[in-house]
Amino acid sequence: MPSISVLRHAVLLSLYGSAALAAFAPAAHAQAQAQSAEASAAPIQSVSVVGSRRATSSATNTVVPVDVIPMNKASEQGAQFDLSQTLTYVSPSFNSTRQTGADGADLVDSAALRGLGSDQTLVLVNGKRRHTTALVNLFGARNRGNTGTDMNAIPLLAIKDVQVLRDGAAAQYGSDAIAGVMDIGLKKSLGCEAVTGYSQYAEGDGKNYMASAYCGVAMAGGVVGITGEYLDRGRSNRSEAGNPRIIGDTKAENKTVYVNGEIPTVPGGKFYFTGGAQTREASSAAFARGGIGSDDIPSRNSAAMYPNGFVPFINGDIDDRYATVGHRGQIGEWNADFSQTYGYNKMMYNISNTLNASIANADLLKGGKGISPSAFGAGGFSFRQLTSNADFNRFYSGVMQGLNVAFGAEYRSEQYKIFAGETGSYSDADGVGFGGNAGSQGFPGFQPADRSNAKRHSSAAYLDLELDVNELTKVQGAVRHERYSDFGSTTTGKLAASYRVAPAVLLRGSASTGFRAPSLQQVYFSSTFTDFIGGVPTDVVLAPNGGAVANAAGIPKLKEEKSTSYTLGTTWTPNSAVSVTADLYSIKIKDRIVLSGRFNADNYPDLADRLAKLGVGEAQFFVNSVDTKTSGLDLTGSHKGSLFGNKLTTFLAMNLSKTEVKGIHAPASLQGYEDVLLSERERLFIEQGGPRRKATLGFDYVTGAIETDLKVIHFGPQTLGTFSGTAAGVPNAKYEAKTSADLSFTYSINKNAKFTFGGANIFNVKPTAQNPDETDNGFKYDSVQFGLNGASYFGRLWVKF
Repeated sequence: MPSISVLRHAVLLSLYGSAALAAFAPAAHAQAQAQSAEASAAPIQSVSVVGSRRATSSATNTVVPVDVIPMNKASEQGAQFDLSQTLTYVSPSFNSTRQTGADGADLVDSAALRGLGSDQTLVLVNGKRRHTTALVNLFGARNRGNTGTDMNAIPLLAIKDVQVLRDGAAAQYGSDAIAGVMDIGLKKSLGCEAVTGYSQYAEGDGKNYMASAYCGVAMAGGVVGITGEYLDRGRSNRSEAGNPRIIGDTKAENKTVYVNGEIPTVPGGKFYFTGGAQTREASSAAFARGGIGSDDIPSRNSAAMYPNGFVPFINGDIDDRYATVGHRGQIGEWNADFSQTYGYNKMMYNISNTLNASIANADLLKGGKGISPSAFGAGGFSFRQLTSNADFNRFYSGVMQGLNVAFGAEYRSEQYKIFAGETGSYSDADGVGFGGNAGSQGFPGFQPADRSNAKRHSSAAYLDLELDVNELTKVQGAVRHERYSDFGSTTTGKLAASYRVAPAVLLRGSASTGFRAPSLQQVYFSSTFTDFIGGVPTDVVLAPNGGAVANAAGIPKLKEEKSTSYTLGTTWTPNSAVSVTADLYSIKIKDRIVLSGRFNADNYPDLADRLAKLGVGEAQFFVNSVDTKTSGLDLTGSHKGSLFGNKLTTFLAMNLSKTEVKGIHAPASLQGYEDVLLSERERLFIEQGGPRRKATLGFDYVTGAIETDLKVIHFGPQTLGTFSGTAAGVPNAKYEAKTSADLSFTYSINKNAKFTFGGANIFNVKPTAQNPDETDNGFKYDSVQFGLNGASYFGRLWVKF
């Protein structure tokens, strides 16, 4: 539990920082958390705030910390064109690293909170659970072994706000809500608007083209909003001159449409619906293969095809769909909400500018030139989720100062599939020991043995109570029981309370238990490719849980991760001009699921003998084996006032976080081999995959028709492991703290049109250079949240009609 002395220092730091900012904005107007200026101009009468099932709630009086981040300005004037990057530079609690050199992880940006993995963050859309991707991240410095939610499947212009609940909430929302919950609220307002934008890096690459339009129309007494977006993100490359490797942003072309609306039905009732679809054609560069004179011929290349070497491209065709239909109304004195949600994500790999070296070598041995196809369909995977909800709530005004009672039930079914690639993407055509490696270079295809069609279902019931004990005290309690068809049941609970010690000061705290069910992707993912070990062709397998290989290794059945979470904080609102919050948190996770290292004859001979009987030379697994503790502090401050007679808005947000691996619990069959199960390098990915501190300080100054926006973003230091490791005398990679700045200028042509231009990371700051032979992606920078591309410039035109 966070100590009172630490909290006191945190609050004092907040107050001093707030006073310093107030000196620049003496007539400032506060925004509770990150609420929009429009929302703060009038009292909130009835809103939906994540973390509370109360019909009339606001982010200013919830008993746990909630940030409400408006998206209108970001979508109209922001330097970033997608949701993940936008939130990365606005919310310090939010983590999303744009990967490079990490296979499929390059194609999807997953969401995470408070330094934990993307698995431990639940994402909602309009209060309804959103599906995760079919991808499980296997490489890269962030979210290794995790699934996550693809934030960039939703266009910015479709979003009204993003609410971030910085507290454990599994007792309220179910699996995944360990680090917190993000609720993406979509627009359904009347009127039409459009925005077009262009950006590129200062080095001349990474060109982005974006066109987006929203239109909200009246229909049958309600409103329907439709958003369409086209986003073309160009490839960037930061490799040194003469290096054939391509390191930087992946190429991605997104085509997205979203609809969101509600229509009145019976008195007091509304039919609501949300639907969205995106297709994404994305391309990432793999490691380069050498040409004539290198060791890669004939093992990984053919002189007849790529005499100067080549870079294979891992291309992904991603199909993402989401839909919710539901009805809100009243049954007697109760508010009732019935809904059905559908989510689907599919990624299919096509590997281009490649070859199957075994096919090329077989052709050469038969007297041919040594030719192979240069492109292969390598298979892929899909994930489907269906969620049915029934929710009820009622407010009893006669119980003390008011009691809100909410209860409900949920049924969820999930399906995960793996599709095999075409034969040439994985085959070994030249036979045993003839030198040409099997499969498509860059990404060997999924084999028929990898195919999977797994299903499961779960059911849950919850009770949620919120009591106003008196005008000063609020108490919240929740309990949830959930049963899964594949691993059993779990019950979680939460208690939270707030007390207004003075008109300007609110104390709040919470304690909760939580859980995360193992994803179907973690349970059933299977990947097999052939490698030569000791001159003998053997299978290297990422083995599915419960399969023959995992059972031979003694890997137990995956079960849920369990967590305990505590928060303690305060808010300070001395007047309508100042608002500051400080919240300490502590999150302990038991039996966290990790992807093990590869077990083979060198590091575990006895296990290798057992695996050899199955034709497997190396194997790795998903295992419940790690306990972690994450503790930290969130600070926010927000001001709006005047300077030299013009409007100045200032905000400050900071997150300090530390994750530690507190224990490694190897299954009986792997005891004594904890250093293989979780190496130092893998441990550091968990502990410092994201920076341990992050802060954003923003100034928005408006004079006449011109608005100037300056954001200073600070990323703390990181320490990541190396391939050789400290045991081999190679020190860990130290990434120094870095600070960047975004600056933009907006000219309002009239009330319905404005033009914005500016730059991001305008001082062209880059990460600390490392030894490329020791990094995860083989480049002088790992994929760190700070980014490695340097400065960029952009322009946007927004019109309302």
